[in-house]
Amino acid sequence: MSDTTPGTDTGPGTTWTSPTTLADLLGGDQVMDIGIRALWTPAPRVAGPAFTVRCPPGDNLMLHAAIYRAEPGSVIVVESGDLTRALAGGNVMRIAQRRGVAGFVLDGTVRDIAEAREAGFGVYGRGVVPIPGDKGVVAPLNEPVRVGGVTVHPGDVVVADEEGIVVVPGDKAPSVFADAAAKQAKEQAQTLEEWEAAHRAKIEALLAGRR
Repeated sequence: MSDTTPGTDTGPGTTWTSPTTLADLLGGDQVMDIGIRALWTPAPRVAGPAFTVRCPPGDNLMLHAAIYRAEPGSVIVVESGDLTRALAGGNVMRIAQRRGVAGFVLDGTVRDIAEAREAGFGVYGRGVVPIPGDKGVVAPLNEPVRVGGVTVHPGDVVVADEEGIVVVPGDKAPSVFADAAAKQAKEQAQTLEEWEAAHRAKIEALLAGRR
């Protein structure tokens, strides 16, 4: 796996940095709620700069437009909140993949998930429903959106896998990923016995301080 995500300038470690590590560094405010999750398993890791879309409930026109406008390596992130109609189907997801889109993170649903799974295209959302959305509402693309309780700006770096979905602010991305790489390297160099000794000392100190 590459150490960088196409289309980003976040430094090494973008694609393999764990959401767990990023959550440790950024806190819970940058983590999407657990209702948005991988829609097929084993969950593929999706990482890249956000291309943001807003779709009103029941309508999917702007997501369908976004697959032709997002740069390769982008993660298309959609604010919708509607669970009754699908934002995308199999052909849309396969075309997005063919055009280099890294994956979808949707506050909504899709259909034809078997086609995404067969293609290996990463899709995170709230569920699967067979009913297609309408295509009647034109709205601006690449404006701030609210998805899974997190405000996402165009160019913020989205990292999603089975651990969760974290949004790294674009202006902080280089330093955050550098810190994350250092943290993960330190943790990987530590034995379980060393971790246990440090952990036990910390817990005992906390318990002693509360007696």
